[in-house]
Amino acid sequence: MANNDSFLTYSDPRLLTKSVRASAMVFEDPLSRALLDRIRRIAPSEANVLIIGETGTGKEIVARHVHELSARREGRFVAVNCGSLPETLVEAELFGHEKGAFTGAVNAKEGWFEAAHGGTLFLDEIGDLPLAMQVKLLRVLQEREVVRVGSRTSRPIDVRLIAATNVHLERAVASGRFREDLFYRLRVASLELPALRERPRDILPLAAFFLRQHCQRLGYAHAVLSPEAERALVQHNWSGNIRELENAIHHALLMCESGVISPADLQLQARAAWQPGAAAPASRSADAEPAALSSQGRPGLEEALVPLFEEGGENLFERIEDRLFRAAFDYCHRNQVQTARLLGISRNIVRARLIRMGEISAPPSRPAVPANNSSSAQDAALSRDSHSAPSPFRSIN
Repeated sequence: MANNDSFLTYSDPRLLTKSVRASAMVFEDPLSRALLDRIRRIAPSEANVLIIGETGTGKEIVARHVHELSARREGRFVAVNCGSLPETLVEAELFGHEKGAFTGAVNAKEGWFEAAHGGTLFLDEIGDLPLAMQVKLLRVLQEREVVRVGSRTSRPIDVRLIAATNVHLERAVASGRFREDLFYRLRVASLELPALRERPRDILPLAAFFLRQHCQRLGYAHAVLSPEAERALVQHNWSGNIRELENAIHHALLMCESGVISPADLQLQARAAWQPGAAAPASRSADAEPAALSSQGRPGLEEALVPLFEEGGENLFERIEDRLFRAAFDYCHRNQVQTARLLGISRNIVRARLIRMGEISAPPSRPAVPANNSSSAQDAALSRDSHSAPSPFRSIN
């Protein structure tokens, strides 16, 4: 990890856990400088940290910097993307398993908590953890010990936990999709990462860094941004944040011929067309706004629901939800990550619902992991209300 007063980058970005990731951050904008100051104040403590930010804002880079500034800097930094773990194997991945604990467990294996002993464990996309696993994670954080799948023996751990999410966990708590007690256990300290569009003074320094980096990789002697290209970069919305900026610079270097990058080389208009909401007709004008109301003056959404109400029948609420999911999925050009962000829920919930609706295919099935034989009365008490995930839009009283 390389850093100075205003710049962070990871020495080998390929080792970062996420496919959509930020490989560098700068802190030139006042909003970024305030974030850096907060990182420096939080890092030396042993407190759990919750990092909140959109995809591509640099959550893992920040987590690594917290680790480097802490007393655990000599220990391991272990990064795990919870969204990439199969639901049936989450427990074995996090807490480890014994030989023969389940089909395919030919050897005993330590989990990520044990691997991070003495250091820092970074759990990205923490909002994607199933409710049953949230119960087990809460117990590990409370007891500071893990029990491997297939074992009855607890193993002490010494780990600082940093979690990250790109969804509003408060909403997930309110709808019953995330445990309130785990939320407060994770958010002892919090770091909210602003989107790139909210810190415009960081854009050109980042662009300059990516220019140098990709010129070196491509074997180019030199390349610069034209003044028009710089203005276009600053004015762009950057829904994909730092990662989108890096991709734009990389593409521009491949397209430019003179060593001077123009706005056309960046293809920012094409990128904007794929952002959520870009499919809306450009010809819509202020004169057309009244069309959003029915002849009775009701809002368009209420009018659209009336035929469903009149039709009635079983599972009306689920059918309305299905239509909402399908409309949001189409609105986001069938992009699951963007759909999850738009609805304020986790990607796993979106994926599961789309599979049930037949909009996407289910992944190949994996062998199920049997329940841990060491489940205690405390686990049972904590998981009493966690056996079934409620609808993401249904409040739990």
